[in-house]
Amino acid sequence: MLRFLKRLIIGGVLLTLIALVAVQFWFLVNIWHYVHYNPDVTVFMQHRLAQLREKSPRAELWHQWVPYPRISVDLKRAIVVAEDAKFLDHDGFDWDGIQKAAEKNMKKGRIVAGGSTISQQLAKNLFLTGERTWWRKAEETAITVMIETIMTKRRILEIYLNVIEWGGGVFGAEAAAEYHYGVSAAELTPGQAAELAAMVPSPRRYGAGDPDTPYLQRRAALILSRMNDAEVP
Repeated sequence: MLRFLKRLIIGGVLLTLIALVAVQFWFLVNIWHYVHYNPDVTVFMQHRLAQLREKSPRAELWHQWVPYPRISVDLKRAIVVAEDAKFLDHDGFDWDGIQKAAEKNMKKGRIVAGGSTISQQLAKNLFLTGERTWWRKAEETAITVMIETIMTKRRILEIYLNVIEWGGGVFGAEAAAEYHYGVSAAELTPGQAAELAAMVPSPRRYGAGDPDTPYLQRRAALILSRMNDAEVP
């Protein structure tokens, strides 16, 4: 009986390991695919659409892919300033930022800062949901390593700008520019770009034409003041 249980446990462990390897291989294949082909939809988009349809069964996402050259350089700079100032220098993880976020969370006694890089956020948006568990964080780390190894910084930023949320069901720079300002992503002014970057941490707070909260304006002004020094791929 004990021998049978031992074999059963070993078999279960082996099956788990095989499943884990298969999942990582699936991620790897998809990341290779996204080097040359644009994702039509992400796991995070699907998750948000399901949430929206719980309230409105006919809800749809607002999303339109736009190539990197047709996105305002001001928006690229604003996003790097706001979300990941060391984007061009790190290998996917900003260790100083992670340490500072951990210290802030310890001081507050709750999670108030994340320290995630653009690459980590892209990993989450492409393949994961927003749940906060150790398993999801471990998977995010593994996917981030794959993304940084396989993709260029330019491609990472291009996909990121096209898949992040900028309002209730509004995804990507083109839809965000149209939704909030009635212009294309290429036509965004520096001020508008800074406002969009300031919205990223809490995009669902801001409706169309409603970016004028005091906090958002202070945050946008700070981003705007630093944009000229930002380097983008």
